[in-house]
Amino acid sequence: MIRLLQLELQKLLLSRTNKALIFISFILPLFILLLSSFKINFFGLFTIELGELGVFNFPMIWHITTFFASQFKFFFAIVVVSMIGNEYSNRTLKQNLIDGLSKKEFILSKFYTIVFFSLVSTLIIFILSLCIGLYYSSYNEIGIIFRDTSYVIAYFVKLVGFFSLCLFFGMLVKRSAFALAFLFILYILEWIAFGIIAWKSDMNFAEKIQNFFPLKSMYKLIDQPFQRIAMTKFPDKTEMAYDFAVHWYEIAIVLGWTAIFVFLSYRLLKKRDL
Repeated sequence: MIRLLQLELQKLLLSRTNKALIFISFILPLFILLLSSFKINFFGLFTIELGELGVFNFPMIWHITTFFASQFKFFFAIVVVSMIGNEYSNRTLKQNLIDGLSKKEFILSKFYTIVFFSLVSTLIIFILSLCIGLYYSSYNEIGIIFRDTSYVIAYFVKLVGFFSLCLFFGMLVKRSAFALAFLFILYILEWIAFGIIAWKSDMNFAEKIQNFFPLKSMYKLIDQPFQRIAMTKFPDKTEMAYDFAVHWYEIAIVLGWTAIFVFLSYRLLKKRDL
């Protein structure tokens, strides 16, 4: 595993573009720090500081930071599809196989790289969330501080699943731009399928089915936190209540899709004439 990971990292770091995108994908989540200190001045009458509103209290901080950080995953997605596109355009894939790398090892090297960068990104978010929470939160009990760290696990699974999907599309079309376009096409197809199911049956059944779709299942891992924030400010508004927890079956669905995408990538490479 270490050998395959080192091989892939050497390829990535030879490209200035990839190095820049990797750097950006790691740096952008740090802007959550700016969000925590963001101040809104209402015509000089009064100022609201987000960090002082309690939205960065434990355990809610884990929900908020992982949700916003996951919105920046597109930058490393470009790196993932370019890993495949460059292999075909530079003919390094064929050379690697000639040099003794098996097709299975080739796919595993890509997957190990995905897991590695997802793990690094998750560690950054964990440390960042912990620091912001310790600074702003009015709670300092260990049980409360680490109560919702399941969002950190969900964040890691979400990244691995999404990047595995990008790996599959990269293998499918061999070109970075087309692979990214397929993400948008898949998003449209999922909503078309949802509309058809809702039309043929009912909305509740369609939503349950939609939660099994690849992109939707990844999104559902970390639901939007805005209603949860509103619930803390207006606890008597019971109509705002919703299920924002991370569930084991949601993680299982995404892990299932991850395994499928990696397997399909391998099957494509195995059957393809290089």
